[in-house]
Amino acid sequence: MVTVGIIGAGRIGKVHVESICTKVPNAQVKILADPFMNDETAAWAKAKGVQHTTKDYKEVLADPEIQAVLICSSTNTHASISIEAIEAGKHVFCEKPIDLEVAKIKEVIAALEKHPVKYQVGFNRRFDHNYAAVQKAVADGKIGDVHIVKIASRDPAPPSMDYVKVSGGIFLDMMIHDFDMARFLSGSDAEEVYAEGAVLVDPAIGEAGDVDTAVVTMKMANGAIAVIDNSRKAVYGYDQRAEVFGSKGMAASGNDSASTVQISNEDGVTGEKPLYFFLERYMEAYATEIKGFVNAIENDTETPVTIMDGLKPVVMGLAAKKSLAEHRPVKISELM
Repeated sequence: MVTVGIIGAGRIGKVHVESICTKVPNAQVKILADPFMNDETAAWAKAKGVQHTTKDYKEVLADPEIQAVLICSSTNTHASISIEAIEAGKHVFCEKPIDLEVAKIKEVIAALEKHPVKYQVGFNRRFDHNYAAVQKAVADGKIGDVHIVKIASRDPAPPSMDYVKVSGGIFLDMMIHDFDMARFLSGSDAEEVYAEGAVLVDPAIGEAGDVDTAVVTMKMANGAIAVIDNSRKAVYGYDQRAEVFGSKGMAASGNDSASTVQISNEDGVTGEKPLYFFLERYMEAYATEIKGFVNAIENDTETPVTIMDGLKPVVMGLAAKKSLAEHRPVKISELM
């Protein structure tokens, strides 16, 4: 049994409390920490089986019974708390991104070189049953050499402006998952990135200095071409699809929906909309990624998503931002 502490009781922190307490039998949450901890959240956590709540995350790091820490706090704290936890000898699961700056992520890498604990980054889509099946088909050679990777990721509604202003932008907040997917599905790193973006959903997003609609093309090291499109608003729901085309065929995944029922009548053929948002679509994936993290601790194996897997999508996102600003392809080597 691995005893964990969770730092951050916002939406994603609560997701991990829920998944560990109900779906990960070889882990238990001892402490949930958040500077804004209130009676309501504390009561909710206790009802889920969490032993203790606190406003001070350092209680998690100081507790000798805590073996692993899940960092679910605000992005600007991920790197610094990672280093504190590593130096305290705790295994670390850190939500994406580790940081928005390459230099700060490299500081975490340096800390791991001195204190070789387990470190996993929270790219949960790798553990989704659809994406995992596509990746397995590619890895098993069923589609031959990879030629084209296409990823569509569209949210049902734009986030709040308060969130947009601190998110790091569409490339480092939303598309970062798709950059990870491009690497995961192609089995290759990106070498060059070209981005186009526009404000087509909400003018306020443009006023905040971001775009809400973007397309990125990438040259991968294995010769494949990857294409990602993102939109902050798809009126029909959470649109999450991927396709890998190769020399021997194609593997593609569609959206999950509440049912596969189609109604056919004189008005046409209709079916369910995609599941509305990421909590509905990926709840099982959140549990599966934590199972992978816990298994790595118990069996002393490498985590399924390493710190280098956390670094590279950030570099890809920074390259996309630079490409959009400078209207040119940007090589990954420029930012590494």
